[in-house]
Amino acid sequence: MSTIEITQDNHDELVKDGIVLIDVWASWCGPCKAFGPIFEEASDVHTDIKFGKINSDEQQELSADYGIRSIPTLIIYKDGEPVYSKPGAIPRMELERLIEEAKKLDVKA
Repeated sequence: MSTIEITQDNHDELVKDGIVLIDVWASWCGPCKAFGPIFEEASDVHTDIKFGKINSDEQQELSADYGIRSIPTLIIYKDGEPVYSKPGAIPRMELERLIEEAKKLDVKA
């Protein structure tokens, strides 16, 4: 599955069900360029999860809603609830670990 461009208009609908990983990024950001291919590869492997990207330059209001101060920032939702948010590029294995944790998480408890 490829990544979805997340905007102010489609954000709420995209995050309401299942697991959603969001990469907040910008084209000029070196660490974003390093993390981007890792994020894209994970989207190809985990086709049961939605992967979205927020361009912080183009979606300034949405980035402000999240309180983004540093990019890239990874945000994870499960069934409409934000369960993870942390800035910084992460290695492939750490992303896989976070995905597995999100799959096990019960947000309805």
